[in-house]
Amino acid sequence: MSDRTIPADGIGMHLYTMREPLADDYPGTLRQLADIGYRTIGVSGRFGHSATEIRSFADDAGLGIVLEHVGYNRLTNDWAGALADVRTLGGEWVVVPSLPPELRTPDGFREAAAAFNVAGEAARKAGLKLLFHNHGHDFDQVDGKVLFDILLEETEPDLLGFEFDLYWVVNGGKDPVDYFRGNPGRFPALHVKDMAADGSFEDVGAGRLDFPAMFAHSTAAGVQQWLVEHDAPTDPWVSARTSYHSLATMRY
Repeated sequence: MSDRTIPADGIGMHLYTMREPLADDYPGTLRQLADIGYRTIGVSGRFGHSATEIRSFADDAGLGIVLEHVGYNRLTNDWAGALADVRTLGGEWVVVPSLPPELRTPDGFREAAAAFNVAGEAARKAGLKLLFHNHGHDFDQVDGKVLFDILLEETEPDLLGFEFDLYWVVNGGKDPVDYFRGNPGRFPALHVKDMAADGSFEDVGAGRLDFPAMFAHSTAAGVQQWLVEHDAPTDPWVSARTSYHSLATMRY
């Protein structure tokens, strides 16, 4: 471990954490996140607002939008529109948050990999990068093959990267560091989500995950954004403040 710290403009909030406040007051929620110290956000759910409106809210709050989650079905249903919206938001990455349950087989992951190569090429032509966000079940081993590894092996690195959810990697029985070492440059965004002793979600820094050990490999992994996420916060504002402080003061 060194005295390295996360760059201030690399600490963001994935907005799924803040879905209840956002539903009540989207622009006010973004202003409060900026007041805490967050510099960037990942969009997950628009709550009736257009991409143009959300970009305006973020600009007014002084926040940069780095990505938006877009459902897998959009790859074949108005992918051009999805890419245009992410460009309107000012984002760099368009993120598929999960695969449909019917594709959670080796053949399904191979089908998805082929679709990601095509969609990733379209994203590249639009000046964006396609990312995939993992869950724990993506690391299931089926017929001797770890499903997630199929995406790594059967997609082009310049066409598909990963928004790597560290909680779900560990939940899936894997070590994020192994992936960082074995696949340099493919993880531009992280979901930094901690794990309580009982395996449930926890605020960043209040759980048992050794983030400094993971972040020590962040340069090789290609990490540019450390996005806080908590799937079920008791109080999203307490979670946002606690998690920000942990990341802002962390040494790795």
